Amino acid sequence: MTTDKGIFIQNIYYMLSYAYQVLQQQDYQCIASEKFEHIDDLFAAILAKGVSRQLKQGLYREYVSRSETRSVLRGKLDLPQTIKTLIQHKPQVACTFDELSEDNLYNQILKTTLQVLLRDENVSAARKVELKKVLLFLDTVSVLLPSQIPWKQLHYQRSNQNYEMLLNLCYFVLHDMLQTTENGSYKMTAFLDERMAKLYERFILEYYRKHHTYLTEVKAAQVKWDLVGEHDAAMLRFLPAMQTDIFLRFHEKILILDAKYYSQTLHQRFNKETLHSANLYQIYTYVKNQDAAHTGNVSGLLVYAKTQETITPDCLFNLGGNQIGARTLDLNQDFRQITAQLDGIAQQFFGKYPL
Repeated sequence: MTTDKGIFIQNIYYMLSYAYQVLQQQDYQCIASEKFEHIDDLFAAILAKGVSRQLKQGLYREYVSRSETRSVLRGKLDLPQTIKTLIQHKPQVACTFDELSEDNLYNQILKTTLQVLLRDENVSAARKVELKKVLLFLDTVSVLLPSQIPWKQLHYQRSNQNYEMLLNLCYFVLHDMLQTTENGSYKMTAFLDERMAKLYERFILEYYRKHHTYLTEVKAAQVKWDLVGEHDAAMLRFLPAMQTDIFLRFHEKILILDAKYYSQTLHQRFNKETLHSANLYQIYTYVKNQDAAHTGNVSGLLVYAKTQETITPDCLFNLGGNQIGARTLDLNQDFRQITAQLDGIAQQFFGKYPL
């Protein structure tokens, strides 16, 4: 469900499924075909399946510091606390030790989010039954205050990479970012967080990687500065890295895409709407440095997610021999139309191609 200025809830699921390959596995197939009235219910469905799946594989465990008073020393002796214990005539020693535990930050965030969804009126009764079943297996895990979760401490590696998608959903839920309107849709202004922008960027990248296999390169590549002459290595560290969002190559042709997810696409000054100058300068810099030989084979495109603005950018310019412009991707339509827009961008710059 949506309005003409919202985003189809189901499209959020499709974006997630491209960004996180785990959602394309069999466990989640029933979610893809289900119709959701509220985004909260969709997230509850994904988390219920995801946590249940993780329980079968085994919850992520990491070493957590513990302090105990024991009759036998374990780990390191806590001398000040031991003295206090002995003064109380207790024949025990205080010690600190590391213990491999499921009660860590990653599982604590999962449990906290599931409990929040359990109290959410937009989550269906059937879904709440699923959440309760999952929560039974998290009884040894502590609950956190959402406002005090240290999100920046989360790091993913091989042992906990399955948590990345789940905890990103938890972030959306706990920050109340996806506020539904009366008819079950939600507006673009609710998606102003960096994580939603990253999801949009990652979706576009993974879409091209999966469906445009004829491309010789699909990645988020760095562009090297077109430096002339010798430069001291100590000086080069002052140059910022030029990290592209999406770098597409088809033989000698290159297309650099910069995904933009803003509440306002255009900058207004003196009753005139223009592209944000910083965005245009950025893509121009990427293209010109990549095309150091001045072949004209490198192009750049700003891909904005459509907002509530009546004017949306759809323009292309020849700037010094390179095609540079902006395009608007409308997420408020059937997903097949969204993919058609992405296919159209590739066809425009690379010509006819085999899908």
